[in-house]
Amino acid sequence: MHNDMERVSGIGDPVDRAKAAIDLMARYQGWVLELSRVRREAIEEAQASGMTQAEIASRLGVSRGRVGQLASAGPPPERAFFGTDLVTVSLGGKYEGGKAPDQNPSEVVTKEDLDNFEHLRKLLSGMKLDAQYEVIPPSGIVNLNRDNHVVICGPRLSPIVAQVLEGDDNLRFEKDHAWHLIDQKAGKQYRSPMDEDGSAGDFGYLGRLPRLDGRGTFLYIAGIHAIGANGVVHYLEHNLAELYREVRTKRFSTLISCRYNPESLEVLESRRVTPLYRHEG
Repeated sequence: MHNDMERVSGIGDPVDRAKAAIDLMARYQGWVLELSRVRREAIEEAQASGMTQAEIASRLGVSRGRVGQLASAGPPPERAFFGTDLVTVSLGGKYEGGKAPDQNPSEVVTKEDLDNFEHLRKLLSGMKLDAQYEVIPPSGIVNLNRDNHVVICGPRLSPIVAQVLEGDDNLRFEKDHAWHLIDQKAGKQYRSPMDEDGSAGDFGYLGRLPRLDGRGTFLYIAGIHAIGANGVVHYLEHNLAELYREVRTKRFSTLISCRYNPESLEVLESRRVTPLYRHEG
């Protein structure tokens, strides 16, 4: 910190010095926010282990009332599930209106995926995280080697994502007459009700998968149909704290089922239908 201060103070041009100071303040503020999350999580863990507020206060050298304040200050622990800074949500893109590439079509995303981003943006905002989205081109090429990254794109649209999914020994997408999901451990297939009897339901995949550079992970969401991803996002909106307590930021995968209103496409219900398969130890 002292070296950073000296560096900024030593910049000759006053406008450059002001800009450097603004950038450094933003960086430090981000660290303070994350540290307040870590502090809150640690106090919650201590209480869950059986320690009283009085005991925690004694160890910290603060009053019991101050412990109560610290236990509710800062972002919730589950914020770490998504990251520590600006979250990028990559949405699978298609060419508009079935146009061929030589017709210079625009790259578009489905209404369902735009709704997913908006729901995630609101969820993240409540945990003091900003979000932006990008469109994965129809080629399916996406940079997975980034922090704070969520990918919403079926394996059909991205060969890179399909390749990473092959590393999941528990759950996978497959296709015969229709795309479906398979729990390989349980030997069970999950076929979309939309394909089976036309009813308003679907299944989706949720997991934290390894980056190609081996230096981290990314969150992955995909449905058999686009609405299945909405079901996964709905599940996160209502179960994030519990899910984070189970898996933290470790690699995992699971399947989510959902029911939705066929007219508004609003998800009415979501639930986990497989175990939380852990990919690490």
